Amino acid sequence: MQNFLFKYFPTNHLGRDFVVGDIHGMFDSLEELLEKISFNPKRDRVFSVGDLIDRGAQSYRVVEFLDKPWFFSVMGNHESMLLDAKISDYNLHNWIKYNGGGWWKKLSKQAQDETYQKISKLPYLFEIETAIGKVGVAHADLPAARSWVDIVKSISTDYDLKHYILWSRQRHRNMRITNKTVPIKGVKLVVMGHTPYKEPLYRGNVFYIDTGAAYQQDESLASLTLLQIHPRLKTHQYSTCKDLQSVP
Repeated sequence: MQNFLFKYFPTNHLGRDFVVGDIHGMFDSLEELLEKISFNPKRDRVFSVGDLIDRGAQSYRVVEFLDKPWFFSVMGNHESMLLDAKISDYNLHNWIKYNGGGWWKKLSKQAQDETYQKISKLPYLFEIETAIGKVGVAHADLPAARSWVDIVKSISTDYDLKHYILWSRQRHRNMRITNKTVPIKGVKLVVMGHTPYKEPLYRGNVFYIDTGAAYQQDESLASLTLLQIHPRLKTHQYSTCKDLQSVP
């Protein structure tokens, strides 16, 4: 069950697997968090829920991380905005002015081309075999009425599904209101991001881990979450909050 927008990963028999929340250019924070947990790049793996870029100061490092043999990412809506920016000047202006894409203008033409090519190849879905069972990774949301197998089969041809996976906040909003969610059939756990929240949300078999790493002056957010999914579940967090009193 393999296609361009879906990627399967067998069990990591050597080390641990982690999923990181929306990085948004905070790659230095990721490095510090990995050091804190004694990450071993020869044995361990990191999977990202997407939104590697924009807002944070180190968005330009995205290619550096996508080239690492232990780092893998699905497409996020901010990566999608980068791709759309090539289609029209309107999209480019909207991304740069309102969505944190200002870093793009500072890249050389060669760096822009390389970044575009790397990001254009990102899948929308990961499936990872782990000791706890099959784990799915997507950016924002999955339709409540559809099974994991059905979603994987449809992702290459269903435009509305692709848009939903990148942009929807419906499930996250309902989880906050009702404190529950409809489990996704056919998978042990699905990890997603997209909607920044003060803490990770884990209901049913859905785990949301965007805790607003790039919102450094918002004390209710401003942390990067790393979820260990193999060989067991464990949550790690790193505060990215700036000390506002130290700002001149």
